[in-house]
Amino acid sequence: MGYIKEPKGVDFIIKSEPLTDKERVAISQYIADYKKKETLKKKTARRKKIELA
Repeated sequence: MGYIKEPKGVDFIIKSEPLTDKERVAISQYIADYKKKETLKKKTARRKKIELA
């Protein structure tokens, strides 16, 4: 991806709305579930490697 230079006299300001408590909890839960699933995948892959050796 290339670098895009701001034209003179133009400022790009990006402002998003703050998350609600419900959204924040939902995102945190999703991330925790994803990490747990990925950890289990890695453990299973290691066991399979050990069993094959």
